[in-house]
Amino acid sequence: MVNPASGSVDPDAPEALKAILDAFGVSARVNAPDARDVRAAVEAAVAARPDLVVTLAGDGTANLAASLCGPAGPLVAPLPGGTLNFLPRALYGSLAWPEALRAALSRPVVRPVSGGEVGGRRFYCAAILGSPALWALPREAARSGKLARAWKRAVLAFRRAFMNHVRFQPAGGPPRRAVAVSLICPLVSAALQEETALEAALLDFHDALEALRLAMSNMIGDWRRDPAVTVLCCTEGVISARRPIPALFDGEMHIVEPPARIRFVPGAFRALAFDPPRAEPAAP
Repeated sequence: MVNPASGSVDPDAPEALKAILDAFGVSARVNAPDARDVRAAVEAAVAARPDLVVTLAGDGTANLAASLCGPAGPLVAPLPGGTLNFLPRALYGSLAWPEALRAALSRPVVRPVSGGEVGGRRFYCAAILGSPALWALPREAARSGKLARAWKRAVLAFRRAFMNHVRFQPAGGPPRRAVAVSLICPLVSAALQEETALEAALLDFHDALEALRLAMSNMIGDWRRDPAVTVLCCTEGVISARRPIPALFDGEMHIVEPPARIRFVPGAFRALAFDPPRAEPAAP
């Protein structure tokens, strides 16, 4: 499934993708629908019950394919074809899509991927719940070249950054108030050693200076040690607020109606990954 409208998909990508699959002896149907038809095309592809669904598209299409396939459906190979490519980068690193596909076909490994769910919506890398998610709107406007709209949305995001709070209550624990809650899946968390829960990071900065300090901690140190951050393990919980909650699910903007149930989803889908090449033995 190729989405030509994604951020980094060339016009010749469908033919190039088909050529790689042919070279490995894979019988495949390559579909490149219009942007408005992508969801229906992914649904039809999964319903056909193939062995493998390959997506060369953005984060939304990769998330959709993984959610539809689930743990008992086809394998999923989400190749990087968008702007941020959260799930492809978590599985394949910084490889370009042709190299990632060749590696997965030549050294295949089936990798069960655990995820999370908020209000019925799945994610497999991370979710950000709260007003900081609004910064995705000026980012998307700037990426589309709409600079005036990007500026207006940036001003709105800054004004709301410290005004609205969410309330997070893990199962069996007391409610906690924060500016935002970040839910991090085992696939990308550096703190989780086993796939048994989500990492929940509560962000409680109060002004721009604290937000800047946290951003610097993220770049040069362990942001989990920042005094504005509280980290918990979460298998179930509830998030609530006085108004609908802006949220990012694997880079895609959505609105969550509170209160919303949070839960950890073990083995949410099966990804086609690859076995890393063995290191060459050191010279004696």
